[in-house]
Amino acid sequence: MDVGKDKLLEMYRSMQRIRQFETKTRDLALANELPGFVHVSIGEEASATGVCAALRKTDRITSTHRGHGHLLAKGGQLNRMMAELYGKRTGYCKGKGGSMHIVDYALGILGANGIVGGGLPIATGSALAAVIAGKDDVTACFFGDGASNEGTFHESLNLAAVWKLPVVFVCENNGYGEFTPMQTVTSVRDIAQRAQGYNIPGFIVDGNDVMEVFRFASEAVARARAGEGPTLLECKTYRWEGHVVGEAAFLGEGAYRPTAEVEAWKLKCPIIRYQQFLVSGGKIDQAELDRIDKETTTELEDAIKFARESELPDVSEVTDDVYAD
Repeated sequence: MDVGKDKLLEMYRSMQRIRQFETKTRDLALANELPGFVHVSIGEEASATGVCAALRKTDRITSTHRGHGHLLAKGGQLNRMMAELYGKRTGYCKGKGGSMHIVDYALGILGANGIVGGGLPIATGSALAAVIAGKDDVTACFFGDGASNEGTFHESLNLAAVWKLPVVFVCENNGYGEFTPMQTVTSVRDIAQRAQGYNIPGFIVDGNDVMEVFRFASEAVARARAGEGPTLLECKTYRWEGHVVGEAAFLGEGAYRPTAEVEAWKLKCPIIRYQQFLVSGGKIDQAELDRIDKETTTELEDAIKFARESELPDVSEVTDDVYAD
């Protein structure tokens, strides 16, 4: 797949922004500087970046409780995201949404979702809305392996298949639903197999190879935009951290994941793999990548400063922007 230098650098910047944002978010949460629960996606940068790189600005995405990476890959601003995590008025949802509910309709971000599988019917509805409006916009739906066992998964795939809706279902299979190994609760080895039941294409993708993700996503998006219906992509990847920042059962005696397993996946780091691909192939100089790394670090430092100095919402605003009770 012939990809220009600008797109290659765009994807590298996206992966670096996600990695640095998530690493710093983890550290801030462990320092009790952030309120609420935080779920980071360190190690999963390639799936978010590769899929969103195949989308245009008017296309939409739905996300999950582990959604910071999806939002950044779709163009989210570090300062407004960090402010939202701090619960500040300058955040995407004025400090009321927090880590699991960030929305930006202008960027096509229909929201992260704290409900497992909650984004699937939203994405299907978004795709239907595009068809009704006579637009060729596509919706990408991110969800985890655990969500593939929810009823919303099957209902959404069935409806999207019957009506040939322009939606790309992206399962980020990181092997665990919270603390439960996927293979102990799922009837198939590969979630992509489930596409057969709805007569739609299903592909297993190396979720740690951003170029492979981009290639499969581009083909799925083109198919959806042409009116040929949905595709199911299963990106096999791995989260380096626990289910939620600060969990006690992550590693050590009685842990649900062997240390050797985690370390083995770290050797497949998607960012290092992409760096090697770019530099060894003579596509990009290492100096350019180093420059992006430094620029991202500065951008993140500025975002944290912005968030810390922003105001909290006033108690009088507690019912503002609330549309149901």
